[in-house]
Amino acid sequence: MAGNSDPLTPRAKLAVTAGRAAAAASRAVGRGSGSVIGGKVALRLDPDLLARLAGHLDVILVSATNGKTTTTRLIAEALRASGPVVSNALGANMPAGITSALAGGSDAKYGVIEVDEKYLAGVARDVTPKAIALLNLSRDQLDRAAETRMLAEKWREGLAGNKATVIANCDDPLIAWAASSSPNVVWVAAGQAWKDDAWSCPSCGGVLQRPSDDWFCSECGFRRPMPSWALAGDQVVDPHGSAWPIRLRLPGRANKANAATSAAVAAHFGVPPQVALERMYEVQAVAGRYDVVRFQNRDLRLLLAKNPAGWLETFSLIDPPPTPVILSVNARGADGTDTSWLWDVDYGRLAGHPIFVIGDRKLDLAVRLEVAGLDFRVCENADEAVGQAPPGRIEVIANYTAFQDLRRRVGN
Repeated sequence: MAGNSDPLTPRAKLAVTAGRAAAAASRAVGRGSGSVIGGKVALRLDPDLLARLAGHLDVILVSATNGKTTTTRLIAEALRASGPVVSNALGANMPAGITSALAGGSDAKYGVIEVDEKYLAGVARDVTPKAIALLNLSRDQLDRAAETRMLAEKWREGLAGNKATVIANCDDPLIAWAASSSPNVVWVAAGQAWKDDAWSCPSCGGVLQRPSDDWFCSECGFRRPMPSWALAGDQVVDPHGSAWPIRLRLPGRANKANAATSAAVAAHFGVPPQVALERMYEVQAVAGRYDVVRFQNRDLRLLLAKNPAGWLETFSLIDPPPTPVILSVNARGADGTDTSWLWDVDYGRLAGHPIFVIGDRKLDLAVRLEVAGLDFRVCENADEAVGQAPPGRIEVIANYTAFQDLRRRVGN
């Protein structure tokens, strides 16, 4: 096991106990899982608690704009072949939520931790990870997380002195630049569907050349690293050239990419690709994402999309027209209060679908769809939208807090 396995100090034990009590109180009054408030209370009593809780674990951090919750779940399932795992499976990915998750892992061998992009460098300093998985960077919550190049620079600075092995997507130039400051990198060719945040060189600002799947800067020479792992259709190719089939219950190319990265992480800890990928098949849904639920005698598939890159991937998952689609967008604190990102999404891909629009910012979305030339209806809530939708399974796409609202309404 990693680190030191000394028992927690009396102060740390008190902090954990107080955090659990606060979390239980939050759950009792219906304010959510309590993981965030529990972690905040615990960290207030012992600011070094996160490092203490991680001391006996082999920690794996996972960060990205899109896919980090799913990839965290896939890695955790794969590593359970080698020992007990503690993980923040529900996506509470800031220090308070991470602290709450680790507080329940006293008997675990591995800590598989999703980390919000803004907090990656700080959490990496606290928990001394053995591995860090970096998937992608694209615009998201610019009012909070800042511009992608600035975020990549913070990652690059934070990784420069870290001894963790970084497992990184070489197809995303921002990820490649951030990870290349690390002395130990395993490159994965996981692909990049959304390229609109990566046309300029993160190293010098020049224009990137993108012939086929390759990319390079002709001005400074920065270029796509050579991968040792690769996603190839429905297979992941390991460093020895062996191809392993990816069989997932989770839909879409993006989840195959998540599985490829997860297999590379698992292999770093001695879990063979075949074993890791077989275990990933057991994952059917992640924190409600991809679940099909029954509501008002209709089947609804719940899909989460939080930013332009995520919406692009999600559009590739939905059933073809005339499948009805409900779109729900909020702009609360957890979503980012700026809705200008709606104009970067190619909603023209929804042509032919009956579209129903709900959420706090339904009028913002309605203006965007009007400009895109799409037919749609604005509804007050999910009940009205489902009631007006034509027959067939309904695809429901929502951003973060809108997704949580829907899960509560449909009983999932």
